[in-house]
Amino acid sequence: MRTEHLNFNTNQIQQRVDNYISQFKEGYFSPLSLMARLSEETGELAREINHYYGEKPKKPAEQENTVEEELGDIIFVLSCFANSLDIDLSEAFNSSMQKIETRDKDRWTHKE
Repeated sequence: MRTEHLNFNTNQIQQRVDNYISQFKEGYFSPLSLMARLSEETGELAREINHYYGEKPKKPAEQENTVEEELGDIIFVLSCFANSLDIDLSEAFNSSMQKIETRDKDRWTHKE
């Protein structure tokens, strides 16, 4: 298992989001509003997953979205959240992975 820290280009993602948001006087939403927006986007992802993999097909008049689009929306909102709180997503991710790789290293059946 690879445990070195990888940079998944989150710094560039966060910078691109900041460049976009910085154009507007309103700036970033408050953390509470961003949490609501993240919940909304997560619900939209759940709806798409249900349409593609669940028992609830789309209605003929419903807009065609994709799981990829909804995941992109979530990445955007997470980047807004992190930027507004001055959090480096790469550092947050690496910290989380270190915790998971340590805590859960023997939790699952390893492949041969």
